[in-house]
Amino acid sequence: MTSPPPVGGAGQPVSGARAEAVARERERLRALQERRDAQSADAGVDGFTVRRWRKSGVFGAQAVLQAHALLQQLTSLAKDATHDTLAHALRDEPDDRLLPAVRTILERADPATVATALTAVHAGGFLWLSEVGEQRLTALTAGDSSLAVPGSEDPSGAFALLSAFATTHGTATFPTRMLPRVLPWIPLSVLDDLIDAGVVGPEHHPWRSRAEDGEHAYLKARLVPDQVTAEQATALEWTARQRRNAFLAGGEPLPSIDDVYDLLERVADGDASVVKELERKLPRDLVLRLRRLLGGVAVGNWDRDIWEDRGLWRLIFSLWEPKAAVNPSRSPLHALMALRQAYDLLCLNDLTRASSQIDKLVSFETADPAYRAEALNFHAYTLLLQEELDAAAVALKGIRGSHELAESNLRMVEQRRAVPRNDRPAASNPYLDLGLPHGAPSWASRYRDLRREHVHDVDMSARLNSAMKRIRDAERDEDWSGFFVLPLDLDVFDLPDEVPVTLVPPLTPLTRRTTPRSPESLALVRQRAVADLLPHLLNAPRRPDRNSRMHTQ
Repeated sequence: MTSPPPVGGAGQPVSGARAEAVARERERLRALQERRDAQSADAGVDGFTVRRWRKSGVFGAQAVLQAHALLQQLTSLAKDATHDTLAHALRDEPDDRLLPAVRTILERADPATVATALTAVHAGGFLWLSEVGEQRLTALTAGDSSLAVPGSEDPSGAFALLSAFATTHGTATFPTRMLPRVLPWIPLSVLDDLIDAGVVGPEHHPWRSRAEDGEHAYLKARLVPDQVTAEQATALEWTARQRRNAFLAGGEPLPSIDDVYDLLERVADGDASVVKELERKLPRDLVLRLRRLLGGVAVGNWDRDIWEDRGLWRLIFSLWEPKAAVNPSRSPLHALMALRQAYDLLCLNDLTRASSQIDKLVSFETADPAYRAEALNFHAYTLLLQEELDAAAVALKGIRGSHELAESNLRMVEQRRAVPRNDRPAASNPYLDLGLPHGAPSWASRYRDLRREHVHDVDMSARLNSAMKRIRDAERDEDWSGFFVLPLDLDVFDLPDEVPVTLVPPLTPLTRRTTPRSPESLALVRQRAVADLLPHLLNAPRRPDRNSRMHTQ
């Protein structure tokens, strides 16, 4: 026999699709009730207890057990009256004080505890949240990050942050007006995401919002690296910053690791062979600066900003070979080059070019006193070689009070004046004849090298032999008073031992050290968003709709 069709309201037949839906719903509710009955029996929660908890918005034996578990966790945080209220509920005597007590406890708890409690409320199906709060918590639990929540209801900015992560453009869409809310609490990797997206910059001073010293230093290193102290760089194990600081400080050579500072150290020593390799490691503006330096070598002229960096002088001197006398008044670099050039030419016995250079040095009356003294001493030496002894004595008298060697040179000139011209010994300094500083201990090996080099040059050989004999006689008699000494102070001719600070690249911000879009960090953001739903915790449970008792686990 065929069963009659189901009927709708007023006895009207129900459509087939609707009839099937109604039948499925009845079967689901029947199975749910059977499961609850079985759970009640297994849990040992009797029907009277279940009914008492219904008034507190908790439905079913399993939900009662979940409520017990939650309240037991909160008991350790409860004080005075709230503790008594939780104790009553745990004896299965919940009353209207329960929800206000739970709220009071959670308002004093940390966000992680709040999020755990609200998640338990949701999992148990307790009617303790407003409908809006329930909807948001359901979405957060399901991993829905597309929530749009008014700013006034997003106190920590967690919802806005989740929404930004859910968009196509990611954290770049996060509103900067929300930064004061999120900076104090977001995980470091999320903060790195905001930095990478350009949402957080130096102007926001995010390090001021972080209590931990390590995070404070890390954020400064990422955004304002120049403000990181040496101690902070060490704590961060920031090798690039440490090497840069060590290079700028000078001192002991850096351990070689084949980076830009290795090349800069060689440039500081005047090694021109690494210039091309250095260009490949420098930023564009410093490459152009280096090329300006190289371009000035051909004419011996550089802008002020080049020669003011004394760390570049050794490189310039290794490249620059003046073709004519250098004007010492152009810059301190030119003054030192003029002095060294004059000395080198004297050692080469190129008296014509040496005299031309010395004339420019002597005419530069405002030179550094040490340079001025050397120039006048050089001048006196060239006059001595020309037997213009009166003029040589005048030049030396101007510096004899400040240099003991100048006094010695003056005595030598005056003694020579007392000797008839034809009886005078060679005027030149024999060490200089060998191209060496006065008193150089290596003169013998230098003499032998030059003899081999000029073996076929009779005049040169004669000069070298004369120089050798005069030095040997002086060493035998331990008397060098017959030699005109120059320079007066070799230290004056030294090149600056400094680093080329203007070629040191700007400090590159510290590379990110956290994982982009870290799942663990996003979970913490979601946890904070759940904790922000605390205001939606009611003081009394919501009134259930007609299906609440059946739909709430």
